[in-house]
Amino acid sequence: MALFRKSKNSEPDFSQIVLPSHIGIIMDGNGRWAKKRGLPRKAGHTAGAKTFRKITRYCSDIGIKYLTVYAFSTENWKRPSDEVNSLMNLFKSYLEEALEDFKDDSIVVRFIGDKSKFSDGLRSLMLENEESSKDRDGMVLNIAMNYGSRDEIVSAVRNISADVKNNIISIQDINENLISNYLYTSGQPDPDLIIRPSGEYRISNFLLWQSAYTEFVIMNKLWPDFEKSDLDEALKIYSSRNRRYGGV
Repeated sequence: MALFRKSKNSEPDFSQIVLPSHIGIIMDGNGRWAKKRGLPRKAGHTAGAKTFRKITRYCSDIGIKYLTVYAFSTENWKRPSDEVNSLMNLFKSYLEEALEDFKDDSIVVRFIGDKSKFSDGLRSLMLENEESSKDRDGMVLNIAMNYGSRDEIVSAVRNISADVKNNIISIQDINENLISNYLYTSGQPDPDLIIRPSGEYRISNFLLWQSAYTEFVIMNKLWPDFEKSDLDEALKIYSSRNRRYGGV
């Protein structure tokens, strides 16, 4: 029996299945997409940004409650300076456009990661996007920028240690829930599903703590080519799995 049936507007009808509450996407393959076409890598990032907008809105439309996308890692600073500069300019353009693009959407925008490395202008745009969307009641979109999960965990350990030292919490208070509350995704459910386009079989320092029981779907398609139908396919795969969380 098919997991999805088409509705009158030709979009899949998800009413018969349980959708993941939280999806993570490692947006991988922009550079390879450009190389295959003889284009500069920045063209791949521009194409990937268009895919990001399309898939973000689609997730919101079908009822996903949380979406976390990996936009720029702590390791991406090692890339050639011209590519990093192009990415920073693209982020700036996107954040300026997002204030207009998403103003009629119900999407709540949050940025996770160490923002201190970005320019004052970028940080200001991040804050403006967060402030303008904070009272919306729809999907929460986490954009991971200068994000690395090991860095996130180190930061949490430091903050927990400081709070123990300052008698805000005791050592006995430390448990899994407390640690989760010191992460960037505090207050959000762990991801049910992480999708990695491009066919790479690695997690790349993304949501290490949060993905302890996450289902992974690897798709052999570069991110700029990723379509709504590919997300549908990932949801079919997710829906077919039996999540036991270590039980029987």
